[in-house]
Amino acid sequence: MATTSETPTGAAGPAAAPPQLALAAGRTQSFSWRRLAYGLLGLVLAAAIWELVSYLKDDPVILPSVQKTVSTFWHYLFQKYPAAQGKTLWQHALVSGARILAGWAAGVVIGVVVGGVMASIRIVRYVLDPLIEITRPLPPLAFIPLFIVWFGIGETPKFILIIVGVVPVMIIATVAALDAVPPELIQASRSLGASPLWALLTVRLRSALPPIITGMRLAMGGAWTSIVAVELIAATSGLGYVINNAGVNLQTPLVLSGILAISVLGIVFDSLLRLLHRFADPSTR
Repeated sequence: MATTSETPTGAAGPAAAPPQLALAAGRTQSFSWRRLAYGLLGLVLAAAIWELVSYLKDDPVILPSVQKTVSTFWHYLFQKYPAAQGKTLWQHALVSGARILAGWAAGVVIGVVVGGVMASIRIVRYVLDPLIEITRPLPPLAFIPLFIVWFGIGETPKFILIIVGVVPVMIIATVAALDAVPPELIQASRSLGASPLWALLTVRLRSALPPIITGMRLAMGGAWTSIVAVELIAATSGLGYVINNAGVNLQTPLVLSGILAISVLGIVFDSLLRLLHRFADPSTR
């Protein structure tokens, strides 16, 4: 009798687990759809408020309607701006995107390497930390006039300006992420014969990768701020140039179209980094 009474209980335990896991997965999935629905609702409400304010203001120069902005965006997506020797809106977006990716990637590599060295060698950390703390509060935009004097108005100052904004963020994110790695993992790798460099590359960096990717996302936002600012001043192409030129000519719908293009590109880049974070962190899958 004892065996008979224990068998259903033991069998019920493993049998009850999959439905619970399925229910949890279903809740997660429905929450994702609910979150998407709420997000779309927020966008619709924002567009409705925008349209209402535009109707009440009744001044397309101050605030054009949503329909006018979307039609302008669609028009210049295929028509050149400026008309003489200009580019379409998507070509300007490609120019800005290429500048962002080049400067951001270089800044990420430099920041991770310097942060890894600082987290591993205390003397280097003691030497570089005051320099980083002094330069970190400085906005990259303050260097625009200086870089134009030094490097002209070509691609070099834009590239360097993005690096200047990205490197401090990545150094701080990398050092903080490496310091948070449990020492037991490092000791285990060393006990198995790993050198300090090998332990850094295969254990510490791998464990610290998710927060480093978060730092990459933050640095991407700062890179967009830098490139748009420098394109406003010293550029003949790019979304910042389009926004500035359209603003001077009181083409407010085109100004908003350029801002919308930046938003779309920013969402695309951030989504790719989110996917990378999901791949690097098994706990999020």
